[in-house]
Formats: sequence, structure tokens, C-alpha cells
Amino acid sequence: MQRTLLNMGRVIPAWLFFGVLLTAMGYPGYSHLDHAMSQLGAQGAPTQSYSPWLNNFPLGVLFLLFALGVGRAFATSRLALVSAGLIALHGLASFATGYFPCDQGCAPAQPSLSQQLHNLAGLVMFLSLTLASALWSLLGRRLLGSPGFARFSLLCTLLAVATVVLMAQAMEAGRLFGLYQRLNYGVSVLWVAGLAHRLLRTSQR
Repeated sequence: MQRTLLNMGRVIPAWLFFGVLLTAMGYPGYSHLDHAMSQLGAQGAPTQSYSPWLNNFPLGVLFLLFALGVGRAFATSRLALVSAGLIALHGLASFATGYFPCDQGCAPAQPSLSQQLHNLAGLVMFLSLTLASALWSLLGRRLLGSPGFARFSLLCTLLAVATVVLMAQAMEAGRLFGLYQRLNYGVSVLWVAGLAHRLLRTSQR
């Protein structure tokens, strides 16, 4: 059971990649370089009806299951439990981004309540995984005896912050937002997969 829970962390990057790729096929003119992933589930989008069911909701379940695995692995460490709680919070926020779609285009001058809640959930998603990876830049050495994983977690944290700055600049410029958003989230989910891999290796010893 525990290995199954931890393996969910390995599944997340592949699910995200193929989920977004397959959904975008049903959206004529969609650009992975310029468009936000949220536009696939936006109000009026041709993929609105099924994008959350293929992306946001199943990813939310995967994050919650992985968080449970992390919590079970380090039930006596408060900081590790905090990191598990942050990963679980990310999963809940993933549900929220699917349940509250953004407005058409995802950048209206006067955002609806749904858009505002979508944006808030997106912010929670960013902060939760970024903080979790920052915690493991300390816990990697302390709990796993792995300076390498600690450095990897720190690198992912710094890259997540750097790419969110690039996202903000791209939004102002009106181009390449999709590219930087994918880099930003890609770094975070690869960190999750790295944590899963490391915990699975540790459990085999």
C-alpha cells in the first residue's frame, strides 16, 4: 500500500504531460507556447466540459495520495508532515482550479468571481509545492542522509521562483506565457517525482 501511494508521485509528471497534450488536441488554434493551461478549461473553451476531468481532478487525487504516502513515511517528523500537508493542499487547490474555471482568455479586465477563485487556487498551488521543495532542501540531508537530494530540492525551489517571474513578464509582453508556465509547473512536478523516487529507494533498504 505504501509503495503504491509513493508511486503516485512518479505518475504525476506523465499524467500532466499527456493530459494537457491530449486536451489541447480538441482546442483549435491552441498554443502551448503562448496560452495558459487553464485556458483549456476556461469559460466557452471547446474543451471546457472535459478538461478538468482529464487534468485538474485526477491530478488532485494523485497529489492527495502521494501526500498520504509522504505523511505515513515520516509520521514522527513535524517538518516532513508539514511538507505532506503542503502537497495535499496543492491537490485540493488543483480541484479548485478545475471547479472554478477562468474567464474566456483567462485575463479579463474585470474578472468574475470564478476567475478570482481560480487565480487564488493557482497561487496556492504555486506556493504549496515551492514551500514543500524548500523544506526538503533541509530535510533531504536530515531525514534521508542525502545532500544530493537536498541540493536538488533547493535548485527546484529557485527555478520555480525564477520561472514565476518570467511568467509575470510574459503576461505583460503578451507572449510565451504558456512556455514559462509549463517550465514552472514542470520543475515542481519533477521535484515531486524525484521525492517519490528517493523515498521508494529508501524504503527498499
